[in-house]
Amino acid sequence: MNFGLSSTVAERVELCLYDAGSGVARGSVALPGRTGDHWHGFLPLAHARPGDLYAYRVHGPYAPQRGVRCNPAKLLLDPCARALTGELMLSPALADGDQPSSLDSAATMPRCRIVDPAFDWGGDRAPGTPWRDTVLYELHVKGFTQRHPDVPARLRGTYLGLAQPAAIEWLSKLGVTSVELLPCQAFTSEYFLQQRGLKNYWGYNSIAWSAPANQYAIDDPVREFQTLVKALHAAGIEVILDVVFNHTAEGDQRGSTLSLRGIDNATYYRLDSEDPSRYENWTGCGNTVAVDEPMVTAVVLDCLRWWTEAMHVDGFRFDLAPILGRKRPAFNRHSDFFTALRADPVLTYTKLIAEPWDMGPGGYQLGEFPAGWSEWNDRYRDTVRGFWRGDARRQGELAERIAGSSDLFRYRGRKPSASITYVTAHDGFSLRDLVSYNERHNEPNLENNADGHSSNLSWNCGVEGETADRRVLELRARQMRNFVLTLLVSQGVPMLQAGDEFGRTQSGNNNAYCQDNETGWLDWSAASTYAELTEFTRQLVALRKRRPELRRETFFKGARGAGRAADISWLHPAGREMGPGDWQDPSLHSIGLRLAADEGQDGADLLIVFNAGGVSGEFQQAPGRAGLGWRRLLDSAAPGATPGTELGPALRIEAHSAVVFELRASAEAG
Repeated sequence: MNFGLSSTVAERVELCLYDAGSGVARGSVALPGRTGDHWHGFLPLAHARPGDLYAYRVHGPYAPQRGVRCNPAKLLLDPCARALTGELMLSPALADGDQPSSLDSAATMPRCRIVDPAFDWGGDRAPGTPWRDTVLYELHVKGFTQRHPDVPARLRGTYLGLAQPAAIEWLSKLGVTSVELLPCQAFTSEYFLQQRGLKNYWGYNSIAWSAPANQYAIDDPVREFQTLVKALHAAGIEVILDVVFNHTAEGDQRGSTLSLRGIDNATYYRLDSEDPSRYENWTGCGNTVAVDEPMVTAVVLDCLRWWTEAMHVDGFRFDLAPILGRKRPAFNRHSDFFTALRADPVLTYTKLIAEPWDMGPGGYQLGEFPAGWSEWNDRYRDTVRGFWRGDARRQGELAERIAGSSDLFRYRGRKPSASITYVTAHDGFSLRDLVSYNERHNEPNLENNADGHSSNLSWNCGVEGETADRRVLELRARQMRNFVLTLLVSQGVPMLQAGDEFGRTQSGNNNAYCQDNETGWLDWSAASTYAELTEFTRQLVALRKRRPELRRETFFKGARGAGRAADISWLHPAGREMGPGDWQDPSLHSIGLRLAADEGQDGADLLIVFNAGGVSGEFQQAPGRAGLGWRRLLDSAAPGATPGTELGPALRIEAHSAVVFELRASAEAG
């Protein structure tokens, strides 16, 4: 068994071994070899085999004023550990000060477990869904099944629970192609949360990048995560893993020494250039990982390869991704990390998604990532929210966002699929709360309601929070359908948030990161109440899959083919194309979108009308062809209505509604 650890400052690296069953210490040995900054050594299998436990102690200088924090009294986790055993118990023994603490931290630390990656994949194959056909579904492993009535009680909230037929059947029927899992890397709760009796629920507080989180496992997190991936792949569903390489749970200079800090603090973290005893905090979490350091790049790539090769993950969503491209300190899309990632033969075909902002200098980098990356498009989110709230002069940007945000992504050979379009995500209001609350209600987080976004572009439809007023409830249901319809007819890659299709609520909490309880867990009893919304969502996903015009690989040109309409046209309610003055008309809250039929669609153009106004009205018929009319396919104001063809001079559009029409002969109605 080979062990290795990289450190530029270590004087000696001590490998500590523990019994697999009892956890009792079996002794320690110094790694005998050193190649450059890599310390390494072999042990016979008689002394270390799969299942056994280990950790490190690093001997070296302790000089915080120079950014060096080696202390052999602190037991350290392997940055490349594949599994952990035991829980981290925060205690004074984990922290150091201006001088190294002599308190031994072993009693409070988990152990690394040696893993045999062999697993019976049974012919597992990655679904390989093209970006253009992808429908993302963001979910929390625990939250999705913790209250699911058809998942066995002992499996709820676990990897194996999500692998159950009832859970996968829901995803398959909805039509999603890829689940985006909130962090499954080993993580812990912050000390301040534990003091308040709360937990880090979302998982953005890593302690070991390659180890699956024990919180979602019954016995063996590695095998159980592999079982989950295998089950999802068998259903044709990809697994995208949300990963956190921008910071760790070690926090700032007052935090705990768990791994990187004690191994090589100044290499693994960005330190304040004027005071190296302090950390650059471009993440808001106390520290910032120095991904641009070659040693750190190697560890991160090793981790990504492990998840790809041994765990069969299909792609990654990178939290606070500009950190990955920073070169002390500016962001650079040609950074060494981005270059190495795309040159890696294992990782080059994985799906890569960026959260394109952090708290560092020039931290907002939407549209600036390299070709091959997709990005969470918050400009899309905010524009669509503002339009359906009734904000004036939103029609111009709405058109840009629905058409794929070419103003952001058309450069450097990128495609519409570079835009991850979404209205809601884990960070912010759920869809039901978006139409039920004007203000955040984060009091349960015990931060005086000061955390989370203060501006949500939400509209409570007249009443703050829960209500029995039928008119308000009907309007809220219609608004939710408006958001779903807009999302699924937009160019780019749509992302749904788990449970939004059946009206999940967090009671107005828009930052439920510490709500490992019924606030954060999906309430499946609401599925029957909002069955109409679920079916409406399924129909829209099916429409998207049926109509290639809704998932283009190139941006629109507005060009007209021989005898055909332009590939895209934006229409005024009067039936004419939008003119320059129409785009800034503050009274205009209704707009139409006509998409020319793709080859093989028999000339069945699509017409989609969005009316965010508070009054119903007529939308003059867009030009068609003789004998053809507009067949009403989906209507957010009448979600259960039977499709029918309208041949009159005008199309009736209800207030606060969106409608999809298809150009068809009247004989095809019904």
